[in-house]
Amino acid sequence: MSSPRRRHHHHVRSPATGPLDDDDLLREILVRLPPQPSSLPRASAVCKRWRSLISDPGFFRRFRLRHRRNPPLLGFFDRYAGLSFLPTLEAPNRVPPGRFSSEHGDDFERSMSLGCRHGLFLIFLSKPRKVLAWDPITGDKHNIAIPAAFDTKKTMGLVNGAVLRPAGEGQHFQVALAEADEKQQALTCVYSSKTGLWGNLNSTPLPYEANGSRMPTMVHTEDVVLAGDSLYWMLTGNLVGILEFDLVKQSLAVVPLPVDICRRGSCFRMMRAEGGGLGFLFVQAADHTAQLWQRKTDCDGVSSWKLGRTIELDKVLSLKPEEKGPLSILGFAEENNVVFLWTRIGVFMINLETLEFKNLYKTMVFSHYHPFESVYTTGNNMPYIADTG
Repeated sequence: MSSPRRRHHHHVRSPATGPLDDDDLLREILVRLPPQPSSLPRASAVCKRWRSLISDPGFFRRFRLRHRRNPPLLGFFDRYAGLSFLPTLEAPNRVPPGRFSSEHGDDFERSMSLGCRHGLFLIFLSKPRKVLAWDPITGDKHNIAIPAAFDTKKTMGLVNGAVLRPAGEGQHFQVALAEADEKQQALTCVYSSKTGLWGNLNSTPLPYEANGSRMPTMVHTEDVVLAGDSLYWMLTGNLVGILEFDLVKQSLAVVPLPVDICRRGSCFRMMRAEGGGLGFLFVQAADHTAQLWQRKTDCDGVSSWKLGRTIELDKVLSLKPEEKGPLSILGFAEENNVVFLWTRIGVFMINLETLEFKNLYKTMVFSHYHPFESVYTTGNNMPYIADTG
């Protein structure tokens, strides 16, 4: 008797699947790409499916939001050259010079640029008395009338301000204005795009110092520094110091400078210190050094200035004896820790942490640069979505 024939069962296998076949998981991977301008265009060229995910407006907003605190330094706006934009990255990440147009109408002629932060540019329009919060990448603009307390008849004429996006607030932003009034008080007020309103007016007396200046104390037009939960403005006139505004406590204080800034041949700039907190960059042409100071608070709550590193600029930049001379700080990018420094042989962009540098170009014109740090995608085929919040 023959044995029964064995039957062979053939199982039909389902198509192989992997992690990248899940759209949600793929989005989580793509949103973590480096925030360089060429990252998304390169990823979108992989296949139609990747391009479809990346081209979604919601994805692009997520990508910008995720990298808001670690954006690349795209370039800078020149305050005294019609706010022309000059790129600093190399191809394929280089932004076209004409990409960010600064044409804003007739009232823009009487204006003062106040600085960039979190992808926004703040501009003070003197007539009418408004501030303009502008997103150069999306073209989104917000014209905001300033409070009556900041009228020129009641102040020393100089108004400075800062724009920022609070953490966890999505696309909402805040504008903080500061000035000194005729009573020698410092005034600040904060606008929130979330409510569309200005908050309470904050004030503090400005102490008098007999430093030989005939000018009353004023808020300087230098770019504001954001360090921790506080904003910092330079004060000039018969009091040379720093105005500190705590955004959480809504409190004002006057902070002394760390060194004698009246030394001949020196220049200085407030900055965000390495590791956080308020810092100060002091550059001396006499010995071509850069001192990095930091404000420290001890266990008793007493604050003081401490000298951190000293950088020998002539050695870092390999300056020859005939190339040494005057130095001038033109701007500082706080997220990337990069200073723009004018020298006889060119404008250098120097990373104060790594000491990597780049000679941008040679010029005999001193100016004021607003570094622009933001997330941008190269190419005309990528989305530019207005962040209206």
